[in-house]
Amino acid sequence: MMTKRSLTLDVDPKAYAAVRGLEKYISESGLDKIHYKLIKIRASQLNGCAFCIDKHTKEARELGLSEQRIYLLNAWRETALYTEEERAILALTEEVTFIADKGVCNESYNKAVELFGELYTKAIVMGIVTINAWNRIAITDHWPLK
Repeated sequence: MMTKRSLTLDVDPKAYAAVRGLEKYISESGLDKIHYKLIKIRASQLNGCAFCIDKHTKEARELGLSEQRIYLLNAWRETALYTEEERAILALTEEVTFIADKGVCNESYNKAVELFGELYTKAIVMGIVTINAWNRIAITDHWPLK
C-alpha cells in the first residue's frame, strides 16, 4: 500500500524549480515535441512511473500521436510504425535510462549523431535526463494520477 508522502514541490520548491529549468532548456533546444513525447513515454514505461505514463500518453494524443503508436511503444523494435529517427531516439532513451547496465553504446550514439547532428543529439540526451529526473521525483513522492 502506498503511503502519502510530502511533495518535493512543497518541501523544497528550489529543487523542483531546478528540474523545471531543464524543461525550459528543452523547450528552447529545438527538440521536436513528438520526439520529446516519445522519450517521455518510453523512459516512464522503463521506470514504471504511472503518473508520467498517464500524463504523457494523454499529451501525445493531443499532439496527434496515434493510439497504435502509443500502445506499441514498449514493443517498438517489433513494428515498422516508427521512423528511423524515432528508432534511434528510442534506442538512446533505453540506454541512457538504463545507463548502469551497459552504458551508451557507440552504435546508438553515433546513429543519433548521423541522423540529427551533435547539437540535436545533445538535446535528445538532455530530454532523456530530464524525464528520468521527473520519473524519480514522481515515484519517490508518490504522485497520484489525475
